[in-house]
Amino acid sequence: MPRITIVQISKPVRHDINAELQWLGDSLGLFSLRDKDKSCFRMFVELIKSAKSGTPLSSDELGERLHLTRGTVVHHLNRLMESGIVVSDKRRYVLRVEKLSSLVEEMEKDLERTYKNLKEIAEDIDRWMGL
Repeated sequence: MPRITIVQISKPVRHDINAELQWLGDSLGLFSLRDKDKSCFRMFVELIKSAKSGTPLSSDELGERLHLTRGTVVHHLNRLMESGIVVSDKRRYVLRVEKLSSLVEEMEKDLERTYKNLKEIAEDIDRWMGL
């Protein structure tokens, strides 16, 4: 089950692709303040490009393209996979779906399933407690 963090932040004032990509990633809790060189953001952008071309990338390819160490790449890939945004197929990585709008729709379905499960368990607990 994906681990999703949603952060409510103001939309970017300027309408350019980098500001909006940064906002999307920040809203999904992908990027941390500790990532000074924006390596996760750069990987996210590279994975978006690879999804568009339909070409999954290996961790080595990501590292070479972005001049990142293997440890940094693996760390961020694990985080992106944990969030359900990136999937792995035969040691190659790609966005879960080709389009970002589809990605957000899939994440919304994940959240709906999670809320449904929460509601069912809460109702069970209420019944057990006689509420």
